[in-house]
Amino acid sequence: MATASYTRTRRPSPAARRAARVRKRRVRLTVGLLTILGIVLVIGLHPLKDAVQEITLPLRHEDIIRQQSHKKGLDPALVAAIIYQESKFSDQTSSAGARGLMQITPDTADFIAKQSGGVAFTHEDLATPQINIAYGTWYLRWLLDRYDERKTLAIAAYNAGFGHVDEWVKRAGGPDEFDPRTDIPFPETKNYVQQVLARRVDYARRYSRELGL
Repeated sequence: MATASYTRTRRPSPAARRAARVRKRRVRLTVGLLTILGIVLVIGLHPLKDAVQEITLPLRHEDIIRQQSHKKGLDPALVAAIIYQESKFSDQTSSAGARGLMQITPDTADFIAKQSGGVAFTHEDLATPQINIAYGTWYLRWLLDRYDERKTLAIAAYNAGFGHVDEWVKRAGGPDEFDPRTDIPFPETKNYVQQVLARRVDYARRYSRELGL
């Protein structure tokens, strides 16, 4: 004859029940916070990304850049990259006297004014974004024409001067033989060329609409 056996189950103590309730509340709170955080990240991801990019890759005076680039047949992303490398879009004067967004020296400014007919130009005008970008883009166009649209040579000349670049090209055996990795003797200019070309890609990708690309 089979008999049934019963095991008496002990109820949790009041302290254990309180601890269990606390744990459940903590779990619910954690889940709720994670859910809210996920929503905030999804909603705020793009503005946050834009804010970071605005700091690391700023763009100012895009209307002037578009206008002057279109007028002179230039790539506006390249112009923006040169401005970034020269001044980070901040009006300033270097120890060598280069002024403004595109860091134009007085001698270069005088050359541009003479060639472009800027009879009323003064060096103080370089602090004006419209004039500074107009002069800088004129000079970049002139350099590109000088080097048959070879961007690397024009960018190197913008930094080191076309006199130096002409010597380097001659030493390399001509523009077709010129290799910026080995034929630019100035470390600063070599790095300048690399940085401008890299930033040109970044500006084209990030600000295509603003630059009219």
